[in-house]
Amino acid sequence: MVKVNVYDIDGAEKEKIDLPDIFDTDYRPDIIRKSFNVLHSNKRQPYGASPLAGTRHATASVGKGQGRSRVPRLTQGRTAALAPCVVGGRRAHPPRATRNWKEKMNKREKLLARNSAIAATSDKEIVSRRGHKFDDKLTLPIIVDDKFEKIKKIKDVINAFSKIGIYNDILRATNGKHIRAGSGKRRGRKYKTPKSILIVSTKDDIKKSSSNLVGVDIVKINEVNIEHLAPGGDAGRLTVFTKSALNEMRGGK
Repeated sequence: MVKVNVYDIDGAEKEKIDLPDIFDTDYRPDIIRKSFNVLHSNKRQPYGASPLAGTRHATASVGKGQGRSRVPRLTQGRTAALAPCVVGGRRAHPPRATRNWKEKMNKREKLLARNSAIAATSDKEIVSRRGHKFDDKLTLPIIVDDKFEKIKKIKDVINAFSKIGIYNDILRATNGKHIRAGSGKRRGRKYKTPKSILIVSTKDDIKKSSSNLVGVDIVKINEVNIEHLAPGGDAGRLTVFTKSALNEMRGGK
């Protein structure tokens, strides 16, 4: 059993507790990546051109055997139309809105991916590899007292994170916000923001005081998934568990 510290909101070490057995799961980055890709694939919105696009013309072809071009042409003029090889014609192989983008994954494999991603939050090397900033003296994952869930002001959350030694990670996300490369900047997603701390609790109250922190996500223990634990498919997110949330995980829950 691995023991970790429980931190008070003033940064003091309140007690030591054992981590649940779920944190003994082997690290499987391949399964984590697969689960992340399946999740994103199933969230994908189908798109496609109209089945009639490029075919709404009155056209005719002279047919074969006359030694003339057989490209379909407008009946009211001689402009080529309809064929994929001409300007204004239909596309040869357009995207179809009826295409099924769904992917499947075994339930046990999906559970292994989530458990492995949870276990990765306790490994300092994996968490540091993602670029997170935290005090080296901390034990991971970071467990905080349940009083943290009752904080109602964002300045008190910032103060608690500063005393614990993880506020620098929020500053890293704040300073790392940048304009997206490529055409996405013109499509309603101009900026990219790094992911910072993940807060896992048993109540929604902490959302009101923490949701405006850059890069911070708040999720209830029974709703946590691979997208929260491994953004982009890379496990090892800097995670803060409340003590009650950790207790709910005992027994593999």
